[in-house]
Amino acid sequence: MTVKDSALFDTSTDYKRDLGLMEVVSVVVGRIIGSGIFRTPAPIMALVMSTSLFGLVWLVGGIVTIFGAVCYAELVAMMPKSGGPYVYLRAAYHPICSFLRGWAMFFVSETGAIAAVAIVFAEYAGALFTIITGDSLSRPLIIVIALATIWILTVVNLFGVFLSGMVQNVFSWIKILAVGGIIGIAFSSGKGNVSNFTSHFFPDNFSWETILAVGAALRYSFFAFSGWEGATYIAEEVKNPSRNLPLSLLLGITGVIILYIGANSAYLYLLPVEVISSSKWVATEAMQVAIGSAGGILISAAVMMNTFGNVSTQILVKARSWQAMARDGVFFKKLGELHPKYKTPNNALIVQAAWATVLMLFAATAAKSSYEAIIDFFSATGTIFNIMTFASVIILRKKYKDIERPYKAWFYPVSVIVVIAIYIAFLVFTLVTALVPSLTGFLLTSSGLVYYYRKEIVIFVKRKTGVK
Repeated sequence: MTVKDSALFDTSTDYKRDLGLMEVVSVVVGRIIGSGIFRTPAPIMALVMSTSLFGLVWLVGGIVTIFGAVCYAELVAMMPKSGGPYVYLRAAYHPICSFLRGWAMFFVSETGAIAAVAIVFAEYAGALFTIITGDSLSRPLIIVIALATIWILTVVNLFGVFLSGMVQNVFSWIKILAVGGIIGIAFSSGKGNVSNFTSHFFPDNFSWETILAVGAALRYSFFAFSGWEGATYIAEEVKNPSRNLPLSLLLGITGVIILYIGANSAYLYLLPVEVISSSKWVATEAMQVAIGSAGGILISAAVMMNTFGNVSTQILVKARSWQAMARDGVFFKKLGELHPKYKTPNNALIVQAAWATVLMLFAATAAKSSYEAIIDFFSATGTIFNIMTFASVIILRKKYKDIERPYKAWFYPVSVIVVIAIYIAFLVFTLVTALVPSLTGFLLTSSGLVYYYRKEIVIFVKRKTGVK
């Protein structure tokens, strides 16, 4: 093993290891439960229009998440370095692969997800305003609220990971209580109807279009479950990372799956298929059915706190990827610096917020909902790099046979092969159902090649033009 290779498995760090198991589980829960469970049931139901396929989409999303977590648990226990997938791709493939993943994360997927959840926070603020006053907030004002959310939480994250970890603990408990409250209130209200589960159990027609609809719906299910790998981005700030990181993934994801099953069942119990499919505020409408306008007010406030906490978690963990890339010399140099007092990547945090602002304004011009537009924009790109990350488990098993693996993927290699196969199928469906947004994401990702090979390009141009 070379000196460069051994650095991949070095546990020394310039970060402060201030996060224990509870904080890391909170990060996992906080990253997953955000806008998805409150916002994506509507577009999923609108696509499939049957309760059986609705349940199938959520079931597949949960199973794939568990299989994916098993793969990541092996990787992060073996290489407890901050940066998430960027680190694993760097170890398994040519450096250009990990660079493009990081470039895509920054310019397409991860900052896009920050913008998407901030939009949902602002939309539920608008819903709460409407319930209380009867008036509605304008679309530009919704965007302004979303942007303010991103920047306020970015500032909070500038003052140390301990403060951020405390914020994650508080908001994670709020999320659990909010989703648990929906489930409890729904089934104890007596206002629901079990026939909602069976009245549209099968689709009216089963055809190729039905399969495409399920594939398109998975885009939103995967988004609702996304973020479970968030704890791997902050591996260098976790105490005993080889134990706490895999454990936090499994505990956090299992708890979220249980909550998601309960929440979707609650929505179906209270609302018929037609209402869910056309609703932007499913949780609010469900609670209004259960306990009247007070329920709408309470759940809108709860969703706002959930999405607010999720944006905070995303901002915390994702900036560590840009810092790791810059530290390795493959991204903008200034982003690799840590604050001398707080040991936080403040330059990366600020630039991250600035680009999320750009994506927010871009999505605001979309003909469809800004939320769905952002998800369509980065789904295909993110899927390709997810496939490569899962495959790195197999590659690294062969490349570094003798490295200690404190945790090994269950049912290897079957678990890895299954999750890769599902993601490949999902990629095909995404390209068929969202081709133009996917191509836009590919184009922006490919622009990273210009930055990566900038020195070679300059030399080539000078040689061709005769400029010295």
